[in-house]
Amino acid sequence: MSMTAGAAMNLDTDDFLARYWQQQPLLIRQAVANFVPPVSSDELAGLALEESVESRIIESVGGNWQLFHGPFSESDYTRPNPWTLLVQAVDHYVLEVAQLRKLVDFIPGWRVDDVMVSYAVDGGSVGPHYDNYDVFLLQGEGRRRWQIGQHCDANTPRLPQDDLHILCDFDVQAEYVLEPGDMLYVPPGVAHWGIAEGECTTFSIGFRAPRIDDLVARFADALLATHAQGEAFFRDSNLEAAARPGEIRVQDIARMRAQLRAALDQAVDERWFGELVTEPRYDAMPAEDELAESLHTLHAGATALFLAPESKLAWQATDNGIDVFANGASRSFSAGILELITTVCGEWELRDVMFASARDNAEQCELLCYLLATGCAYVE
Repeated sequence: MSMTAGAAMNLDTDDFLARYWQQQPLLIRQAVANFVPPVSSDELAGLALEESVESRIIESVGGNWQLFHGPFSESDYTRPNPWTLLVQAVDHYVLEVAQLRKLVDFIPGWRVDDVMVSYAVDGGSVGPHYDNYDVFLLQGEGRRRWQIGQHCDANTPRLPQDDLHILCDFDVQAEYVLEPGDMLYVPPGVAHWGIAEGECTTFSIGFRAPRIDDLVARFADALLATHAQGEAFFRDSNLEAAARPGEIRVQDIARMRAQLRAALDQAVDERWFGELVTEPRYDAMPAEDELAESLHTLHAGATALFLAPESKLAWQATDNGIDVFANGASRSFSAGILELITTVCGEWELRDVMFASARDNAEQCELLCYLLATGCAYVE
């Protein structure tokens, strides 16, 4: 299958973004025609045996759900009740799974979280639940029946199993059976429930959004770092005489809000945002000896650079050039690296003349070294 979004994805992206993205679910029949899953159920089970891979099994026992954390052994795959294996961030380990992210590359790349892959036996399910992120559910092997429910929020009643987030009530509003290559988009807060009909696998392309409280905290840190606020104080010139001792009055609160808004409106170094949204879920920094070897290879005969599947890479144009964000770090470059960084982000590699030219250009080579140092890329 081709992995360019326009060729491989059966979707009108403009219509999707206008009518469905973060608004309502959408079933996309044969989103990927003739889809061949890039990882099999056996390969997925093998990944879940590894210590470094995050995995879970959810087993349905008489209408209740039990959660088990990996790594697993082969005996864990023999169970008397319907069960589901979920393996997180499979795109970090299998390049062909990472390529599935290109199906939805019309969404800004910094919004992507990972590609989780699940395997379920007949009747396997994780129960009725909702998520706080957008997800594209691409059917791999077999068939899965999906039910779409009500809109939920933090106040929606859930069973007393904090790790599972299973809803007490589920109001079925739509139902679909997905075949290989079919895809279901589910926006944040929409309840959904998938049940395997026979053995099946599902590829879940998830998109994360930063929490508002994290945005506020990081913005405040940047504001305080940019503008020393220690000598700035609340002011109340033209003060009205107090009529009732001890009262905090409406006009006092209004003054406070006005001065706080003025403080928040000050210019801030906005790199904090790119650093926040590119922070990796797992440690991505190379060891010192690995980095030294990569830098040596870069200068001593490498012919190509490749973006690491687990990397979080983004860039932002500024008045002074380009800020590049790599696995939570940031560095500023001139606008001369624009073509290079857009190629790396879009193609996931540099080869031939473009790679050689970048290696021979001082600033562009600095960018390549930065990508190696942050664990975003490797060379061969």
